[in-house]
Amino acid sequence: MSTLTASLPPSSAPAAASRTVGDMLREWRQRRRMSQLLLASEAEISTRHLSFVESGRALPSREMVMHLAERLDVPLRSRNALLVAAGYAPLFRERPLSDPQLAAARQAVDLVLKGHEPYPALAVDRHWTMVAANRAVAPLVARADPKLLTGPVNVLRLSLHPDGLAPHIINWHAWREHVIGRVQRQAEASGDAALAALAGELSAYPAPPHAGAHEQDAPSDVNQIAVPFRLATDLGVLSFFSTTTVFGTPVDVTLSELAIEAFFPADEETARALRARAESQAAS
Repeated sequence: MSTLTASLPPSSAPAAASRTVGDMLREWRQRRRMSQLLLASEAEISTRHLSFVESGRALPSREMVMHLAERLDVPLRSRNALLVAAGYAPLFRERPLSDPQLAAARQAVDLVLKGHEPYPALAVDRHWTMVAANRAVAPLVARADPKLLTGPVNVLRLSLHPDGLAPHIINWHAWREHVIGRVQRQAEASGDAALAALAGELSAYPAPPHAGAHEQDAPSDVNQIAVPFRLATDLGVLSFFSTTTVFGTPVDVTLSELAIEAFFPADEETARALRARAESQAAS
């Protein structure tokens, strides 16, 4: 595991040629569980005008497309797709992380990852592909099949795959439910077919032989604040809760889809084990 890689895996904007902008706006409105009346009210336009836009009887201006997309909290990648469907040029660029204009963002990610040591932290893209990790991630993945650690590493696949971390996760049932539920919610909110497929793949993985054997062994105080991630490692059983950090007000697609997952020790034993490992590495 190392610092930030040169670029995110290539991706493309959702195909919009076969759908009108009205169709796409209606899909986003329905995905957000909003009526035409509610969206029109929040956007401060008439319900009649919104109806005409969705039915194709009126072509929205570029400003109206962006105005409605903002009210619907549409991701930047999909806002570009809306603009293209309406006949306008995309507004948000998608630069690789190696682009000089993203140098400050790369440095910020590196600083966060490095500053979180001796505890693990990693950066992922919208499909949970790892693009960076700090040195403290290494003991967490040491028992995984090396094949799952080559090429683009999907951290959720690594987590629940039978050849990944699954056989070593103490609270497998609780963690599996948390992970799959999170991906399903993201897929529903974003309309991303790849995330929906990932959720289906994760759901199909079989339970490891030990699943459920030690579910009740986790300290009750940890369970009361968050779903812990309890993993058997060469350092002993490590227990974590996590936080997610994203860039505020991004105007670049890559940055808007980048997130940092930082793991914090959920008990003193975990903190002590990771501090000792870091001190040993520093002394060697």
